[in-house]
Amino acid sequence: MKKVTTTCIIDDDPIFIYGTKRIMKEVNFSNEIIVYNNGQDAIDGLNDLNNQGENLPDVIFLDLNMPLMTGWEFLDDFVKIPLKDRDKVIIYIVSSSVDPRDLKRVQSYNIIHKYILKPVSPKDLENVLSSIVIA
Repeated sequence: MKKVTTTCIIDDDPIFIYGTKRIMKEVNFSNEIIVYNNGQDAIDGLNDLNNQGENLPDVIFLDLNMPLMTGWEFLDDFVKIPLKDRDKVIIYIVSSSVDPRDLKRVQSYNIIHKYILKPVSPKDLENVLSSIVIA
């Protein structure tokens, strides 16, 4: 099975980040993992990558509830900034929320590929790998 070149985790929970990175390594998910602890750091970091001519991550795992800038605010900004290859980025919401309002709101963003409930399992990551086409 192919693997992702670069993955980005945007989440403020160090335990979730640690566990997810460990599972990614187990299933050989990605060559590189970039971590941002809130939406603002992610927007700034992705802008920096873009300005340096670097590729954006292939996959972003985005938490909804974070300090400084929530996942929702990140999405609103992400679609507005002129990033090359933005359309190639696949975004997965990774949240512990089962609030029906969140699930409905996710559907209003066409850039979101799927909603995954925390914690992420090896099977979740295998499903992600099998559902995306990596060029």
